[in-house]
Amino acid sequence: MFARKVFMKGAAGDHEYINLKINAILSSCFLLAHKGLFVSDADLWRVWMACGFSGKGTEWDCRKESWKTLFLLAYQSLGVVYGDLSTSPLYVYKSTFAEDIQHSDTNEEIFGVLSFVFWTLTLVPLFKYVFVVLRADDNGEGGTFALYSLICRHAKVSLLPNRQVADEALSTYKLENAPEKKNSSRVKMYLEKHKCLHTALLILVLLGTCMVIGDGVLTPAISVFSAVSGLELSMSNNHHQYAVVPITCFILVCLFALQHYGTHRVGFLFAPVVVAWLLCISALGLYNIIYWNPHVYQALSPYYMFKFLKKTKKGGWMSLGGILLCITGSEAMFADLGHFSYAAIQIAFTFLVYPALILAYMGQTAYLSQHHDNTNHIGFYISVPEKLRIPVLIIAILASVVGSQAIISGTFSIINQSQSLGCFPRVKVVHTSDKIHGQIYIPEINWMLMILCVAG
Repeated sequence: MFARKVFMKGAAGDHEYINLKINAILSSCFLLAHKGLFVSDADLWRVWMACGFSGKGTEWDCRKESWKTLFLLAYQSLGVVYGDLSTSPLYVYKSTFAEDIQHSDTNEEIFGVLSFVFWTLTLVPLFKYVFVVLRADDNGEGGTFALYSLICRHAKVSLLPNRQVADEALSTYKLENAPEKKNSSRVKMYLEKHKCLHTALLILVLLGTCMVIGDGVLTPAISVFSAVSGLELSMSNNHHQYAVVPITCFILVCLFALQHYGTHRVGFLFAPVVVAWLLCISALGLYNIIYWNPHVYQALSPYYMFKFLKKTKKGGWMSLGGILLCITGSEAMFADLGHFSYAAIQIAFTFLVYPALILAYMGQTAYLSQHHDNTNHIGFYISVPEKLRIPVLIIAILASVVGSQAIISGTFSIINQSQSLGCFPRVKVVHTSDKIHGQIYIPEINWMLMILCVAG
């Protein structure tokens, strides 16, 4: 990756002299590869410096440009990766308090739900994905098949044909007697020894892939429908019943019709919507916290989870499925890794998405802790001041459309990976960017998803 960037940039001086130096670097790399040694980016840098390049000058004065590109990718990722995750406040509380539990005057239920939501968002998207899972990429690609390909590269457990160029290169250049770490060799030998584990691993990968694709069918419909259902507060039941479904279907068709423009164009189009939505729910959350219950932060303690389960018992356990919706779309952070970069996704979530979601849930809890007469209409919109409901409704509908984009882009990436491993029929893959290899569009999958979403 480093070598490709270096050779594409070239130098501003004498071209013949530069070509001689590049040939020297290539010769050194081939010599190392012939001896079975791994050539890292650091090795390439040392060879490059040894050939007389100082690392300074206009060709290397791109640190500012790289930071600019990083923040640009982080901005685009808001419109592609985090749309679904950021719209979860629309339906989490409504789903949690649907049937199994009720909001009482003691506030133990609502405080317990906030505690569960806070720690779920902290442990799964923040710690698990941002700091652990995103590092396990396969040549910049994420997703279930990327993990499987990575495992197969280091252990002989593959049941699929190897068709990736990087894998073929690694199978050609390798050490004859490669040293193995004692800690990892036991797991590796155990996996390679038992053939049944090979099959079980592949079945697990296929099952996980099918679940993500199924999420790509359900999530757009649920997100858009939840946002449009906010009309029930300003319309009669008869009008609301006949208006929500047609509006939802129309929005979904428009969403899938935009996919052929590519992830970078869609990201630029959708990112301002997500930024506006995140700022909106943050401001509403702060307002509700300050105005209704400034001490709501105490509910972040895990102690309230224990009190919640102790009081609600079986109903509380059943309602955990609604709480789990707060992290719906977090799998897109890994599935869409090929569309962006690890650092871009990490920056966007850590410094904007995560704080905005926590403030939004705390604000809803602060409002509900002082209002116990709306037990039948617990949801996002009742915590919004009446004068702001229509503008917030419009932003919410737009944000839900963007939320569907995350899982759609992730589905494209997963389908592309699965067909490269021979687990999916050959389909047309259109690369929509000349800079980011992972930004793709698959027409057949796009229209199939649209039909299934509208039909669902």
